[in-house]
Amino acid sequence: MKTVVVTGASTGIGAATARRLAANGWRVFAGVRKESDGEALKAGTNGDLRPIILDVTNPDDLKKAVAVVSEALGDEKLAGLVNNAGIAKFGPLAVQPMEDFRHQFEVNVFGLMQAMQAFVPLLGAERARTGEPGRIVNITSVGGRISAPFLGAYAATKHAVEALTDSMRRELVIYGIDAIAVGPGSVKTPIWDKAEKENETGPYTNSDWSKEVIAFEKAMLTGGRTGLPPEEIAEVIETALSDLKPKARYAPVPSKLTNWTIPSRLPKRILDGIFWKRLGLKRR
Repeated sequence: MKTVVVTGASTGIGAATARRLAANGWRVFAGVRKESDGEALKAGTNGDLRPIILDVTNPDDLKKAVAVVSEALGDEKLAGLVNNAGIAKFGPLAVQPMEDFRHQFEVNVFGLMQAMQAFVPLLGAERARTGEPGRIVNITSVGGRISAPFLGAYAATKHAVEALTDSMRRELVIYGIDAIAVGPGSVKTPIWDKAEKENETGPYTNSDWSKEVIAFEKAMLTGGRTGLPPEEIAEVIETALSDLKPKARYAPVPSKLTNWTIPSRLPKRILDGIFWKRLGLKRR
């Protein structure tokens, strides 16, 4: 039985991934922040799914999680670490509170790094462990390559994760550990509902971007509610964990040609114009 750790498994992509892997014969340690989330995740799930309290920004949580997983492994290697935990808070960079900006980096970047460093011994750095080295799958985003207005902080964290994934893969080869990025487009996940709720009392209502922020918010929420089901992303993640020759990066994006292939190849000035037109951004 292969063992995998999935962070941010309470809802969305993380929950779907934990359930899929458990149903397909993996032993899954699913990181949640509340016991009630773990109970809800485990209910109705087939297979060996074990919720663990894991806030990736909390070193004590990570230390305890590593101990639990290590005990279950015995002398075997951990087959996978899925770094999914993440948050999103949108707003114009010129007026976005630095506290919000920093918090996104604390979770999306520094938390991911802490999780990687905590589990890399189990993945293969402890050479006395038996079995094949494990893989790290980092969940990035279309925003990791294309930066939208009002999503600069989130996009910055995902750009960082893209870079970190490439560096991890090129460094951890000495242990045989692979690192793979999965960058979804719009997904039906609560992350944007959470962002909307947190933004209701935000500082942007009376800002110079008030109308444009509202247009952006509607577009993001619509995309999030009509995007790919998280189960499709979970399927891609399992492929990244188990394929004999995995890609370095996967891009599960709805309407991929228009939402990813073409925009990722357009000159930046043309992409600027598309964003400005869609959101009504112009000099005034």
